[in-house]
Amino acid sequence: MKISIITVVRNNKETIRDAIESVLSQNYENVKYIIIDGNSIDGTVEIIRSYANKIDKFVSEKDNGLYDAMNKGINIADGDIIGFLNSDDLYIDSDVLSKVAREFIAQPSLDACYADLVYVDHGSTSRVIRYWKSSKFSLGLFSKGWSPPHPTFFVSRRVYEKFGNFNIQYHIASDIELMIRFLEVYKIDVKYIPQLLVKMRYGGISNKSIKNMLNLNQEILGALDYHNLPKNIFIFFIYKIISRVKQFLNRHNSQITIKQGK
Repeated sequence: MKISIITVVRNNKETIRDAIESVLSQNYENVKYIIIDGNSIDGTVEIIRSYANKIDKFVSEKDNGLYDAMNKGINIADGDIIGFLNSDDLYIDSDVLSKVAREFIAQPSLDACYADLVYVDHGSTSRVIRYWKSSKFSLGLFSKGWSPPHPTFFVSRRVYEKFGNFNIQYHIASDIELMIRFLEVYKIDVKYIPQLLVKMRYGGISNKSIKNMLNLNQEILGALDYHNLPKNIFIFFIYKIISRVKQFLNRHNSQITIKQGK
């Protein structure tokens, strides 16, 4: 079973090497690595090219934003399974893609899987800030403010071919809209893996400011409306607040998990 991993980047020379090394360190052998660069001018391209013999496909050209670049990656990916690793992110260990592959091999009808994620300090990835512990999916959860962490979301290529790629009309929440569409609307076969798979550096586009967080939630609510799914704004935001508090409180447990190598 082939897995395509896509990294999208623009002007991020500080962390792109970590992301590349994280993918290349995976012990699963059948991996095709794709990097889509948005015409970086800060030295990012030079770092990527230093791994030219280890990266399967590299594109550097102007795009129409993050999700347009992600769509380019999907369109050239030939893996049975497609996953994304952002240029600020890292896999928790070298066994992540092997774990994902085992889930799909054990259950051939599986369309997607997702797991847990930790937000880590931008300068020190061993320092956990928040622990995003997800849960099993059931219909209606997105309307209550729930979503799985997208960097842990691995999807069969046949799902993209059947139900479409990212909708670039959503500038900051297209990943959430896509998961709403796949899980709530088309009801794909999805599994939660109750394990920590990804480290995400804190300070990404969705959480770097209060304005961005408000815009994110506004787009999510708009996506629920677009797909004619019910929503209760009060419940939606209460869940968001409770979930965020739990993530901060759970960070100690995630540090123990990381140290134990689980």
